[in-house]
Amino acid sequence: HVQLVESGGGSAQSGGSLRLSCATSGYTYNRNCMAWFRQAPGKEREGVARIYTGSGNTYYADSVKGRFAVSQDNAKNTVYLQMNSLKPEDTAMYYCAARAVGCRDFLKAVYNDWGRGTQVTVS
Repeated sequence: HVQLVESGGGSAQSGGSLRLSCATSGYTYNRNCMAWFRQAPGKEREGVARIYTGSGNTYYADSVKGRFAVSQDNAKNTVYLQMNSLKPEDTAMYYCAARAVGCRDFLKAVYNDWGRGTQVTVS
């Protein structure tokens, strides 16, 4: 399994920025694809961004395209989510997740490992 620990959440003003980090450790072959999900109160958990760790290809939900950017630092075993032009509707708990095979979608069931989340609040 891969251990995932998120950090960097907090409060921001509308239009502001935050950068989330996801530190990974453990069996690295299980992190073929790294993703960020979020869950707002009363809503389902949704995929936001993902990165295929082999190629560096990135994919985004329509709601964050052009505002969020996912990246990785292999030397630090860390994945980042840079969030710009934040909106109140971005308020949610943000989770990092890893999957061992493929990187074609945000299907939650195929993500093997999850972090505990970090809260982002935009006002």
